Amino acid sequence: MDNQSVLPDLIEQLQVESLGNDVFNGISTDIFGTGRIFGGQVLGQSLMAASLTVSPGRAVHSLHSYFLRPGDTSKPIRFEVERTRDGGSFSARRVIASQLDQPIFIMSSSFQGEEPGFQHQTPAPVVTPPDSLKNEKQLIADIEQKLPKRLASLVGRDFAIEMRPVEPSHMLKPGNYDPQAHIWFRAADKLPDNPLLHRAMLAYTSDFYLLFTSLLPHNQTPFSISMQMATIDHAIWFHRPFRMDEWLLYSLESPSASNARGFCRAHVYNSKGDLIASTTQEGLIRKIEEH
Repeated sequence: MDNQSVLPDLIEQLQVESLGNDVFNGISTDIFGTGRIFGGQVLGQSLMAASLTVSPGRAVHSLHSYFLRPGDTSKPIRFEVERTRDGGSFSARRVIASQLDQPIFIMSSSFQGEEPGFQHQTPAPVVTPPDSLKNEKQLIADIEQKLPKRLASLVGRDFAIEMRPVEPSHMLKPGNYDPQAHIWFRAADKLPDNPLLHRAMLAYTSDFYLLFTSLLPHNQTPFSISMQMATIDHAIWFHRPFRMDEWLLYSLESPSASNARGFCRAHVYNSKGDLIASTTQEGLIRKIEEH
């Protein structure tokens, strides 16, 4: 199996099933072997469900969400969409994702058609290009012997999204780094020309590594077993058209950590330097006492 062969599984997973009356059904994949739903998955599926109730001429430009309970990968997810408003220029939607009649996630989103206007953006950072970097799978293999058993089992897995960290030492070796990171990513193979799928897949990918940036100054890595981590809220703004099967740069930073919470934000650029999206996230980063 290779990366290209697992990408269709992700594409299928993001295609939620309509049950009628703006209610949709979603399935899950246990990508980390924990039995818990990956936050990016329910985020991408919720965006897909909301978008399917909006006029095709309007695309999402922002979403704001809260993670309420851990999701169970063995159970289906029910997505209920509320058509909050359809105005002359914007549409608003609210989604409740639930399992066993309990909400696990809520999201509000806004949609707009294309419209001319002023333009400016923050310049893209100058970083090492992706072709000169190792991908995530290669980096994990380099440290296989040092990983806990559960994480070591991920070695050899194939990923639907290829990621290439610009600063791999941040992931491989704990330290007291500046709370900043840069990661190139793209879908593992060519995607259909469906802008909605590309936006849902970016929402899915945006949950990777964002919260980990708040650990960088504190001698921790994404593989630390002494941390309890969970996303609390997540927001995305979509600025310009993009393709998920072309290299995108995730430029991340964590301005603050306090009260066992880390706050992070990021910009997403294409390889030409165009700012295509921005994200923010706050999450639990609680140190667990080791015995």
